[in-house]
Amino acid sequence: MKQVLVPVADGSEEIEIVTIVDVLRRAEAAVTLASVMQSRRITASRGVSIEADRLLSECTGSRWDLIALPGGMPGAEHLHNCRALVTMVTDQMEAGRWLGAICAAPAVVLGRRGLLAGYRATCHRGFREELREQAREISGAAVVVDRKLITSQAPGTALEFALQLVKCLFGEERARSVAEPMGAS
Repeated sequence: MKQVLVPVADGSEEIEIVTIVDVLRRAEAAVTLASVMQSRRITASRGVSIEADRLLSECTGSRWDLIALPGGMPGAEHLHNCRALVTMVTDQMEAGRWLGAICAAPAVVLGRRGLLAGYRATCHRGFREELREQAREISGAAVVVDRKLITSQAPGTALEFALQLVKCLFGEERARSVAEPMGAS
């Protein structure tokens, strides 16, 4: 079973969190929602309370087939400031395992740590100028895949992003089998 980590924090974007977790669980991935805060319960960007499965500190040392970073502010800043998560993300990239980031997360979590040098990526339009300084190339596409890095733009692209995560982890057939009953193309 594919192991997926979705780190979250106060201020993370709820549409992105729930869409990523829901779609990956429909694909039968073992998804762990992990809080980088002091508590498993976070308050997302629009005030929705979300209970994580674990604290991130309980997830270090594990091997993840995919780490998927939701955006939202100041959630992305909390993820960026979590040393344990930065180490995990850096190790994930160095090991050539899948990494996804949506909305503010590509620029704030990855770009500010210098992890996008040489990559083509996209992000929320409010962070494109910052991304321009961080990545090899920025794209206006809703979802961009460059090697083992998948980036996406915003809450409105969360379903397409999540289905791309499924496609990258499991293949086109599994992605289609998840998308069809949801009415997604």
